[in-house]
Amino acid sequence: YKVSRSRMKIAIVIPAYNESKTIAKVIRDVKYAGTVIVVDDASTDLTGDIALKAKALVVSHKINSGYDAAIQSGFEKAVELEMDVVITFDADGQHRSTVLAEFVHSFESSDVDLVLGARFRSARFSEFIFNIYGKIRFGTGDLLCGLKGYRLSSTYYRYGAFNTYNSIGTELALFCLRKHLFKTVVSVPIDSRLGKPRLGSVVKSNILIMRSLIFAIWADIRGL
Repeated sequence: YKVSRSRMKIAIVIPAYNESKTIAKVIRDVKYAGTVIVVDDASTDLTGDIALKAKALVVSHKINSGYDAAIQSGFEKAVELEMDVVITFDADGQHRSTVLAEFVHSFESSDVDLVLGARFRSARFSEFIFNIYGKIRFGTGDLLCGLKGYRLSSTYYRYGAFNTYNSIGTELALFCLRKHLFKTVVSVPIDSRLGKPRLGSVVKSNILIMRSLIFAIWADIRGL
């Protein structure tokens, strides 16, 4: 797909914590798709400085606040810049930037509200369980992929937030799915990550994901 930036203003929001090894390349690779906003979540390395040199807009946290809070700050910056669409993108180099063209095309060629990235396999057992819930409840098989796109007018402005309970990037998407907003799914190839996973150890990451799943199911119960 050819990317036209004439129709709408698109922000690529990249949460980053100690990603100095990959952040410059990620920024260079994705800037064709829109304005790059890097949220430096109180990194102890040179992530923020490198992102600035790579010509990204940088939002800096003084205290490490976590993945969801970082993306929340990115959304707030995108609203300040009057963006139409936000696409979240990981800083670790696992996502292939070429797939962004399909995300942009989806927003420019239709009235889609939500674009979900879908990986070929789950990275953890807890993700596999979470995705069973997503498949049964919404017909969507990968809710935890970090690559998602949102039309702000119908999603973020309507819900009022990206994150309120550390959902590992699922809260706003789940709201959209519960409201039956128009969505599409894009296949996302995943490359090997450089460095440690952002969610920490296997045990810790599985606990965080299962906690998020409990909150998601509880939201369903309250809705019913």
